[in-house]
Formats: sequence, C-alpha cells, structure tokens
Amino acid sequence: MTSFRMDWSLRSLVAVALMAFAMAGAPAQAAKMETLEIASKTGVHVFSVEIATTEQERETGLMYRKELPDGQGMLFDFRPEQQVSMWMKNTYVSLDMIFIRADGRILRIAENTEPMSTRIIASGGPVAGVLEVVAGTAKRLGIAAGDRVGHPLFKGR
Repeated sequence: MTSFRMDWSLRSLVAVALMAFAMAGAPAQAAKMETLEIASKTGVHVFSVEIATTEQERETGLMYRKELPDGQGMLFDFRPEQQVSMWMKNTYVSLDMIFIRADGRILRIAENTEPMSTRIIASGGPVAGVLEVVAGTAKRLGIAAGDRVGHPLFKGR
C-alpha cells in the first residue's frame, strides 16, 4: 500500500509539473469575461471581452496570442480617466484600439495596428478604457469616434 501511495504521489507531482510547464508557454488570459456593447450608426454591436484591471493584465494584454476571434476582445481599465499610451510589442495579431472616455464615448480609434511594433499609440486625450478588437472591426461595423460604449466601466451606461 505504501509503495502505491508513493507512486501515485510521484505521478501526481509529475502531472502537476507538466501542466504548469505547458501553461507557462500559453498566453495569459485576464480573469473575467464580460459583455460590452457599442452603439453606432449601423446598430448595436455586442462583444465578449476579457477585462484587464490589474497592472500585470494591462501590461500583458493580448501579447503572444496567435489569434483573436471576431466578436471578442480585451477591455483595459485605466480609471481614473488619464492619457494612455499603448504598443504592439510581442502582439502577433493586428488590432483596432478603441480609446474610450469615462462617459462611454469613443475618443479615437487606432485602426490596423502593426503587429510586433514598439511604436507608441497614444490615446489623444484622457480615457478610462481601451478596447482592443481584431483589426478591421471598426471599419467593418461602422464604429467611429463619438459612438457610445455600454459597459459598467463607463458612467454613461
């Protein structure tokens, strides 16, 4: 009986170590997924977004991901409203970055960002959040500066 327990314990330890090793190479995912809506001239567009609220989540963002499905994205919480600068270092997928004011209005959109670039992409004014979605989404859905974003992060909801 004792040798079985030792074998089982050793196998469990090896399995846990292998899982941890495999996950170390996988892209980190933010802790929460939530629904976000953007009301534009073409209608209401619904997204499923990861919420990046911690310093580590905001720093990592969508780095190391090989794909981002349509209708999904990441919402960065930068409250209180402030000037924000982003970049695409270690980000393989081209993105649209949607800079959103505290009242939920889109301030500006940086479309079709360059993957793996360290070029700074500035918000162009104070924002409370940044939504990253797959490149081309804003143009395809007719999302523009001034459109309203519905999410609990923004006061205007």
